[in-house]
Amino acid sequence: MSDAPREARASARAHRLLGADNRRLLGKLAVVTALMFGFGYALVPIYRTICEALGINVLSLSERTVSGQSAAPSNSQIDRSRVVTIEFDANVSGPWDFKPAVRSIDVHPGELTTVMYEFRNVQNRSMAAQAIPSYAPRQSMAYFQKVECFCFNEYQLAPGEAKSWPVVFTIDPKLPRDVRTITLSYTFFEVGGKTPAAPKAALQDSAPKAALRDSAPKAAPHDAAPRSTAAVKAGAPG
Repeated sequence: MSDAPREARASARAHRLLGADNRRLLGKLAVVTALMFGFGYALVPIYRTICEALGINVLSLSERTVSGQSAAPSNSQIDRSRVVTIEFDANVSGPWDFKPAVRSIDVHPGELTTVMYEFRNVQNRSMAAQAIPSYAPRQSMAYFQKVECFCFNEYQLAPGEAKSWPVVFTIDPKLPRDVRTITLSYTFFEVGGKTPAAPKAALQDSAPKAALRDSAPKAAPHDAAPRSTAAVKAGAPG
């Protein structure tokens, strides 16, 4: 019977030790939970800081600057001594509405800029469509750097559905100084349908070459003279 109090004391001590261990474990879990919550809360500003440091665009479409306003932080690579006019054109190959939110803007080379294009499917059926870009003058294509563009993807639109899509771009500061205006043209066509002709901007760029070809004198065929002689003989009386 003398062992009963000893066992009771051992049991009580084990119970206290177990309770202490449980409290320590609970404290550790609370600290880990607090750290995870704090990290998740700080993730957005950390990500935004990284994006700004690397010159990447903002987090979501709702945060992008629209109507041609600059979305870039201060950047030492921006050439503020130059201004380039960017004109926006939209061509459609089918029964739908497609247009830029602005027709032209002035930008500095190296400046990150966002412009929205608006599209609406006016048909009574769904459609899959994609855009083809072109540039004028053609030499500007190598200096027009798109960070994001709706022309990268194919889109499915329901009947009557309207969308707004961004074009995020910069102009390379190495753009020749004699180029002061760039026209960005998009032709929107239905996927699976007939591929559209080249956009107007590209056609206008090639028009002078076509005019020169048309104005060049055409050489007479080598067999013109024999055919004329044969015609005379054929018409002579037998």
